[in-house]
Parts: sequence; C-alpha cells; structure tokens
Amino acid sequence: MLKQYLTKNLFIAVMIALSALPFSPKAAEVTKEQIKGLDEQVQDIKRDVLELTTELSLLEEKLLFPSNTQVSLFVSLEGDKKFVLDAMQIKIDDKVVAKHLYTFKELEALRLGGVQRIYTGNINTGDHLMTASFIGRSASGNQFRGSADFAVIKAVGPKFVEIKIIGGNSPDQTISFQDW
Repeated sequence: MLKQYLTKNLFIAVMIALSALPFSPKAAEVTKEQIKGLDEQVQDIKRDVLELTTELSLLEEKLLFPSNTQVSLFVSLEGDKKFVLDAMQIKIDDKVVAKHLYTFKELEALRLGGVQRIYTGNINTGDHLMTASFIGRSASGNQFRGSADFAVIKAVGPKFVEIKIIGGNSPDQTISFQDW
C-alpha cells in the first residue's frame, strides 16, 4: 500500500513537472534545455521518493516492533564447511514463529561467516522457551536433524539471540545460543 502511494505521488509529480513545459502543436519547439531541466526535476523527485521510502520503512519498523518488546533471532554456521543446512524452524513458547528453507547462495553466505536474521517480533517481558530445530545433510548425503531449547529472558529493551549451528564432522552438529 505504501509503495502504491509513493508510485502515485511520483506519477503526480512528473505530471506537474510536465505541465510546466510550454506545449505547442510542434514538438520541435521543445528545447534541449527544457528536456534536460525536466529530467533533472524527475531525478530529484525520484531521490526524494527513495528518501521518504527509507524513512517510512524505519518508522514502520519502530511502530511494529517497539524496542521494549522487540526480539530478534539470528542464525549462523560454524565448523564443518561441508555440512549443508536445508531448513530451520524456530518456536517461542510452543508457537512456530519462523521457518526457512536455505538456498545455495544463503548457505554460502553463512559458510563465509554471514549471519541471517530469521525472525524479528514482539514478546512480553519475562521468561520464554525458544526451540530451534534444523534439518541438514553431510557431504555424503546423510540427513541430520537437531533441536535445542533456550530460555529467553526478556527484559525491557530489545533482545538479540544468535542461534549457532556448530560441528566438526557430521553427525556431530549441535546448536548453541548466544545473547548479544
């Protein structure tokens, strides 16, 4: 809805800029300077729309996920570079909050030390049980499943938790948790 609003406003701004040009029956009367000026106005309008979109996205995130109830969960890999992470599922208080199937590019990024934000949401202050489960396979194709629980102690303010899948040689993949 926001993008439709911004697109509509961009269209209106372009139409207003076009209406500023003098029109005549002959198109040849429009000078290169007028076209260049119009192009610069359109570029300025596009820049303004992009800035507004960024600001609105930040405001939307603050509104939807206020810092006093916000929790963000991140996934990382460590250890065996031949392990293939296929899927993750996260539950908080026995409610599934996130599921993700990994693509080749995402897996490569995780292997290179990247961290994926898998969930951002709101929870009340207090203690919550988080369960992280994964499905993966070794280089030889053997499938492995792992699951671990973590007590999330939510205080006032944002909470960040890293879910790290660690292992040397498959099937020794385990899950560890780290508060940030």
